[in-house]
Amino acid sequence: MPVLRCQNFKVKALGEKIKSASRIKKIIDKLKDEGKKIAFTNGCFDILHYGHIKYLEEAKGKADILVVGLNSDSSVKKIKGKNRPINKQLDRARVLSALTSVDYLTIFSEGTPLELIKLIQPDVLVKGGDWQREKIVGADSVKNRGGKVLAIPYIKGYSTTRLIEKIRAIRAFNG
Repeated sequence: MPVLRCQNFKVKALGEKIKSASRIKKIIDKLKDEGKKIAFTNGCFDILHYGHIKYLEEAKGKADILVVGLNSDSSVKKIKGKNRPINKQLDRARVLSALTSVDYLTIFSEGTPLELIKLIQPDVLVKGGDWQREKIVGADSVKNRGGKVLAIPYIKGYSTTRLIEKIRAIRAFNG
């Protein structure tokens, strides 16, 4: 079997897409001035799996630029409990930033991304299909500006919580 070698291959610096909220605001304002359509989504993205990848790819397909709001470690603990997150916020951010579907990412500590949504003012607000559109945080803010709120269908069988439960069950079985 032949060995493939890559020489003089330049890769973007890991984490180059990770920005503060104020920096993303400036970037997004410039992109909007250029006529770019902006989508926003958010989540914990604790253990990245196929469901996340598919979801982020579909979210990216709704606009020119996809901005991801990543729940901070303290925010994840409030939402998911004391044993979460499994991966630290900077590690989760670095993994997400390696995806081609993610253009920019910012970490937020609030319980919801509402302030971030109001700051960025996306054209499209995207959440997973496990969220009812009328309960999506920031939906009113986006709709009142003429934007769209979309719920991307949930892919059955893909859940970080289920994945953690499966790992624990295997570990318990193997002693």
